[in-house]
Amino acid sequence: MLSEFSPAWLALREPADAAARAAELLDPLRAHLVGTTRPVIRDLGAGSGSMGRWLAPRLGGPQHWVMHDHDPALLALAAAGMARFPMVTVETRKSDVTSLDAADLAGASLVTASALLDLLTAEEVDRLAAACVATGTPALLTLSVAGRVELSPADPLDAEFEAAFNSHQRRVHGSRTLLGPDAPGVAAEAFARHGAELLSRPSPWRLGPDEAGLAAEWLRGWVAAAVEQQSALGEAADGYLIRRLDAIAAGELRAVVDHRDIVAFPG
Repeated sequence: MLSEFSPAWLALREPADAAARAAELLDPLRAHLVGTTRPVIRDLGAGSGSMGRWLAPRLGGPQHWVMHDHDPALLALAAAGMARFPMVTVETRKSDVTSLDAADLAGASLVTASALLDLLTAEEVDRLAAACVATGTPALLTLSVAGRVELSPADPLDAEFEAAFNSHQRRVHGSRTLLGPDAPGVAAEAFARHGAELLSRPSPWRLGPDEAGLAAEWLRGWVAAAVEQQSALGEAADGYLIRRLDAIAAGELRAVVDHRDIVAFPG
């Protein structure tokens, strides 16, 4: 099973991420950036840079990206991946995105993040919202886990694994209580409370036979997290996983994994 932050996993999920992001949110974002000759985009939790590779060509024109992550190896991949865009310059920052404040966003034209909010706490999301509003910086926050998984054909154990996985996503990590599937709602409330205007759209993964490799790796991780959270599921997990992986290999399983995208404009 691939680590959720490994380069191999990030590369495997990138096409599904690109297909899922709510591209209709870009029209109001482009309108907001009209007149900004070289927008400065701070990408939080940039990982290997998939957000930059997706968004930079859709914004078009000269841009400067500042990519934040705690992993220097991923940041190196992110910077290398942006070299294909000749009008884009990049700098990388090894940093803890959970502690960014308004001073860290000074001079930014846009804040972006992908698959990040569910890994934060309510306090960290509130701090991010406050910083964006205080600096007048719009935010595009994509692919936050929303909690619902629809598998077809259905299995009697689907709901139990979904509930256990969602509980795992809300786990206490050290002193931090992660938001997991509550992140989209908590983020929307936080930005609204600080005076931002919001647009939100669903951005589900839709996995079928063409995404069999991703579906299999996702399923293994989904089941493992569920069992870690609720050990009683361990007895049934092997049989469930075999049935589901066999269905993926046969091209019979479809999965819809819900995510949500948000764009917030300071009021």
